[in-house]
Amino acid sequence: MERIDVTILGRDYSLACSTEEKPTLLAAVRHVDQLMLRIQGSGKVSSNERIAVMAALQIASELLSMKAPDGPLGGLAVGEFKGRIEHMNSLLDEVLSKQG
Repeated sequence: MERIDVTILGRDYSLACSTEEKPTLLAAVRHVDQLMLRIQGSGKVSSNERIAVMAALQIASELLSMKAPDGPLGGLAVGEFKGRIEHMNSLLDEVLSKQG
């Protein structure tokens, strides 16, 4: 494991990651820092905790709206895919409970 020092919203953090993960982690740090700085700059949110929550919500929204690549699930958003899996699990649980 490698230790890297990063700064997010003016605060320093020391993180551990493998050499292979380092570029992805640094890209994530840049994304989070830029987003949090943008939220802070809007002047609508003042505390770092609230800025972090707003950034987390925005990143989660980005992730859930991301589309699957071409293939049998092409064009399906991650959130929709997750919802379909949860629905299938519910149906399976319902059928299995009736058989037990």
